[in-house]
Amino acid sequence: MDAIYLDHAATSPVHPDVIQAMLPVMEQTFGNPSSIHQFGRKARQLLDEARNTAAQSIQASEKNIIFTSGGTEADNLALLGTAWANKDKGKHIITTKIEHHANLHAAESLEKQGFHVTYLPVQQTGQVAIEDLRAALTDQTILVSIMMVNNETGVIQPIREIGEILKEHQAYFHTDAVQAYGICDIDVNELGVDLLTVSSHKVNGPKGTGFLYIKDGVRIKTMQFGGEQERKRRPGTENVTNIVGFQKAIELIIQDKKQRLDDYQAYKETLLGMLEKEKVHYSINGENTVTVPTIVNISFPGANVESLLMNFDLAGIAASSGSACTAGSVEPSHVLAAMYGNEDERTVNSIRFSFGLANDKEQIEEAATKIAAIVNRVVS
Repeated sequence: MDAIYLDHAATSPVHPDVIQAMLPVMEQTFGNPSSIHQFGRKARQLLDEARNTAAQSIQASEKNIIFTSGGTEADNLALLGTAWANKDKGKHIITTKIEHHANLHAAESLEKQGFHVTYLPVQQTGQVAIEDLRAALTDQTILVSIMMVNNETGVIQPIREIGEILKEHQAYFHTDAVQAYGICDIDVNELGVDLLTVSSHKVNGPKGTGFLYIKDGVRIKTMQFGGEQERKRRPGTENVTNIVGFQKAIELIIQDKKQRLDDYQAYKETLLGMLEKEKVHYSINGENTVTVPTIVNISFPGANVESLLMNFDLAGIAASSGSACTAGSVEPSHVLAAMYGNEDERTVNSIRFSFGLANDKEQIEEAATKIAAIVNRVVS
């Protein structure tokens, strides 16, 4: 039995072309990019080329790209760094109840250090209400951090509209675009964002690499101490091998974007269509018309997350109950609790299926057949 991977929102397989791009760097380009000799200059050249590719992918300048160890570090630097650098202008931060834990836990840390954080609620559609944001803004607000696409539901947030509101406000605008990158069109200038987080391993690149876009003029405090790498924002010798792999992954997602999105939308429709055909009782969490094609979060009334995941795994299907950071936990989803309330059964009977490179149409059909049989058996 070949296993079927439907958990790309947690992490994605490394593309074969990415591996091939990384190998010669591992074998030949071992110099430190900060060294002035030829070995260092060669590494610096690769680093500069990757930075330019990353910048072009979001319509930014290469000088605004800071490579990090991934999305978590980028989120932490965005929240903690801007908060501490701008506390003279106020100590109020706005985020949402449905953010990734890299964001939420950073915000909770700031609360313990004297900052005031407003956690915006979300509607049952999974989106924040613009009116709630307007009402929360004060003259003490220094940062608004709202993710572009939720990692559990795939719901797209109104980032452009939020950017418009904040144009006339002192607050910086940060968005975690980890689940949106390579799927949604991202132009940081049109969106009006000041900081933006991206992670390599969600787009078929290597783990341990990501970047933070920081707009010109943004005051941000370095949260680590060491050398002067990454424009003094993120010290430490850069992981050139992984960054070159990340660059290749970026090139591939841009090159194949239309075909990928068409395929993933077809996978989602196939899965849902076959569940209906097999008379599975289910509902979709979040407004399906404002979700990315890569993610669908499904509630199976009468079922239990732990039981479903165990049975799916035994049948060779890898899925998730939510974010990978809480996989293995039987606690209700904080995202679904924010949408429906803590006591709603959807917080404990919902599964996230996410599509990507490891899938094809035949796999989705096979998975749907097995999922339907399992759900109908478990809830019967």
